[in-house]
Amino acid sequence: MARSTSARKAVNALIGLGVIALLLGGANLAQVLSTGGSWAPKLALDLEGGTQIILAPKLESGQEVTQEQLDQAVAIIRQRIDASGVSEAEINTQGTRNIVVSIPGRPDDETLRRIESSAKLEFRPVIYTTSASVSTIGNTDTPTDGSSASATPTPDPSLATTPTVTPTDASDPNWVSPALLEEYNNFDCSTLDKVQTNVAPADEPLITCETDGSFKYILGPVEISGEDISDATSGLIGNSQGVSTGVWGVFITFNAKGTQEFADVTSRLYSYITTDTVRNRFAIVLDGKVISAPSTQAVISDGKPQISGSFTQESAKTLADQLKFGALPISFEVQSNDTISATLGSAQLVSGLLAGLIGLILVVVYSLIQYRTLGFVTIASLVVAAAITYLLVLLMGFRLSLAGVAGLIVAIGITADSFIVYFERIRDELRDGRGLESAVEAGWKRAIRTILASDSVNFLAAGILFALAVGNVRGFALTLGVTTVVDIIVVSLFTHPILQLLARTKFFGEGHPLSGLDASALGAVYRGRAQFRAPVGVPAAKQAASSREAAKRQTIAERKAAEFDAARNKGKDS
Repeated sequence: MARSTSARKAVNALIGLGVIALLLGGANLAQVLSTGGSWAPKLALDLEGGTQIILAPKLESGQEVTQEQLDQAVAIIRQRIDASGVSEAEINTQGTRNIVVSIPGRPDDETLRRIESSAKLEFRPVIYTTSASVSTIGNTDTPTDGSSASATPTPDPSLATTPTVTPTDASDPNWVSPALLEEYNNFDCSTLDKVQTNVAPADEPLITCETDGSFKYILGPVEISGEDISDATSGLIGNSQGVSTGVWGVFITFNAKGTQEFADVTSRLYSYITTDTVRNRFAIVLDGKVISAPSTQAVISDGKPQISGSFTQESAKTLADQLKFGALPISFEVQSNDTISATLGSAQLVSGLLAGLIGLILVVVYSLIQYRTLGFVTIASLVVAAAITYLLVLLMGFRLSLAGVAGLIVAIGITADSFIVYFERIRDELRDGRGLESAVEAGWKRAIRTILASDSVNFLAAGILFALAVGNVRGFALTLGVTTVVDIIVVSLFTHPILQLLARTKFFGEGHPLSGLDASALGAVYRGRAQFRAPVGVPAAKQAASSREAAKRQTIAERKAAEFDAARNKGKDS
């Protein structure tokens, strides 16, 4: 019963490993089919080259950029790039003004927007517009069409005269003077594409347009700043029943200050829902452009509004990442965008792979010499570990740098070390007189503790290195961490189950000399009543010589004892 249970567990473990491999393979296949990618791993800057973008700060006359602002901008841009899934990017400062961003391959437009946008977010109330939007903000099941506002609304008479009343709130039409109205009428939305930002003081109105240029607005002063956002995510908007509407949106979470401010603002705007459909709306302004101007359908007091509009999955994620990681401390413009060549190239990659192949061959040769047929278990385990690691690297979209390749080479030794620890524990149990099946189980209990302790140290070191390092060093840390996890999976779900099954075979179970688990060759000592056996492996001639030497010593000892007794008896007689 115990044997059948052990075999069943071994088979289940191998099936589990097979399921993991199939899931990884299936996920990679789906990724390749959906993105048009390939089964070859991507390469990093040092091996493939890529794109270098130099960002120069946009400063007003007399303004200087500080090192603190540059360092903060570098950190934010790095977070944005990492969030977009681009790995092995390099972001550094150039001199005391510029920022240099180097990205492997050719980045898409969304990635470029992540890098270049300052992501200055403002929430401003709508005072006047020449058209109406269709997006909403609130907890409604479906977006409410804002077309109830006239397509070309008639200006309030107060807009045509000089305001004589001080505005009472940010939505008050008295913010609009004749000069501002004339500027609005002459404002061309196409000019927004020619500048990085459309800037206005936070306490003054802003004339701007939607990002696609379809709507033009006069907006009131800033009521809530993007600095009060604590988190932002993207996803499909659902209705009150939790059913997806198929519309992509951005979900914002405000901090305590922003939550209170947003509740106050939506409470005021909601009061216009039946009397003024224009002033009922709230513009979300990113870098001086309106990305959405929803009508207010409810008072939002929990600080968790959602932005809907003409979002795609990619643009929603881009905006969420920009809002989540904050605005750049200063605005930047692209000074240059160039293609750069690989700093190392294919020759160094081939050299690195060759070094890994040599190391692998040495491990295989050592395993076969030391463990004979058992060494093939090591080879098979290494092949399984390599396959799973390869699938994980592809699935994560990780770009291999020369440092990452070095991490994979180091992993060969780490993985082989686990097998050696396990095999030696089994041999120790055989030397103590256990049968092979019992030795496999007892050896596993002792070995797994050592393996977990060793791999935990490796994983901890990789984690610390990944968190503190930048650039290619993080690639080394990532591959080291991934292969450490794979090592535990393979030794638990492949190596141990295989040995459980092999222990039931005649070749290994009876200790064939080529099995690597021959108890006699290992010097096993049986302590039961059945037999005592001297350690084997000593030549017969040496054993005979040792026996003769022992007999000679025994004869000398007996003769000396007899002489001593004779002398003592003689003394008594005298």
